[in-house]
Amino acid sequence: LADAAPPVLLDEWQRLPLVWDLVRRHVDADPRGSRFLLSGSAAPLEAPVHSGAGRIITLRMRPLSLFERQMSNAHISLEDLLTGVKPSISGSSAATLGDYLLELVASGFPAIRNAPARVRDELLDGYLERLAQRDFPDQGHRLRRPDALKAWLRAYAAATATTASYSSILDAATPGEGEKPARGTTEAFRSILTELFVLDPLGAWAPAGSHLQRLGRAPAHHLADPALAARLLGLSEAALLRGQQAGPISLRDGNLLGRLFESLVVQSVRVYAQANRARVYFLRTSRGDHEVDIIVERSDGRVVAMEVKLTSNVTDEDVKHLRWLGREIGEELLDAVVITPGQFAYRRPPDMIAVIPAAMLAP
Repeated sequence: LADAAPPVLLDEWQRLPLVWDLVRRHVDADPRGSRFLLSGSAAPLEAPVHSGAGRIITLRMRPLSLFERQMSNAHISLEDLLTGVKPSISGSSAATLGDYLLELVASGFPAIRNAPARVRDELLDGYLERLAQRDFPDQGHRLRRPDALKAWLRAYAAATATTASYSSILDAATPGEGEKPARGTTEAFRSILTELFVLDPLGAWAPAGSHLQRLGRAPAHHLADPALAARLLGLSEAALLRGQQAGPISLRDGNLLGRLFESLVVQSVRVYAQANRARVYFLRTSRGDHEVDIIVERSDGRVVAMEVKLTSNVTDEDVKHLRWLGREIGEELLDAVVITPGQFAYRRPPDMIAVIPAAMLAP
């Protein structure tokens, strides 16, 4: 390792955990930065001898964001929104609703997304099948009923961008079955799928010292990539569209597609927030009377709030929760944004809430 030209990439390092401690010792001997990159899809069963503190920085690598997929030449950066100066918002994107739906099913996995559609779908299906056949056993959990995991994942995918209880997800996975998987089994599903970076739930916002009361605590459900949800639910691009050749695009299931589009945006915003050393949450009051899809929080606790809407015509109804949050937290709200699949970026004249096409948002 020491003799190789830097940077040295050690992929799937967890399959040979001693690599971690070897790298740590090499860093102790020569502390120059960026010499080693350790990538892996799960944590090893046996923890390394040394945590790597002070030597190794851990970063979550997510699928490609919409910005990285180069859908637009004009951009509005999250970094500017986080300044609190309410930057001027203008410009346009040529991306259409059909483009977003294609991105939704293509995935952000670099080796998969540009493959022909049939090959791409086979690769995504193989990714999901591998979970039961190899990844779970590699984590020390051999499945007695692999089909139970697939059914649970399908129900979880149907709950994308909701706070559905895990008991309701289990019920959806086992309709009409009297003998359901034990609670310990489904908890193992959740734990291992999270360790494998397949589940990527979005935590509820709990602002320190805020007067906001009775906020929900349940996470919003998201898979690592909404393309996985689409495959689990059998939603190809053709299934997402109706009348594409005969006329304007229309949605088969606006509610589900809206939630999948929201998940696509959440995935990208998490990438942008990480680049700005910010954290991402969602907000929902315990009674469900107010909900904000995305809260991007700076280190000082001030936030940018975002709603995701599957429409290019943003109305007062679409921004009511953003207005409510502004009244509740005042200057702690740096900016308010509606993310859409529309073409134009602007600020609404009455309330100066920004409207930004998803393809234009950038780190």
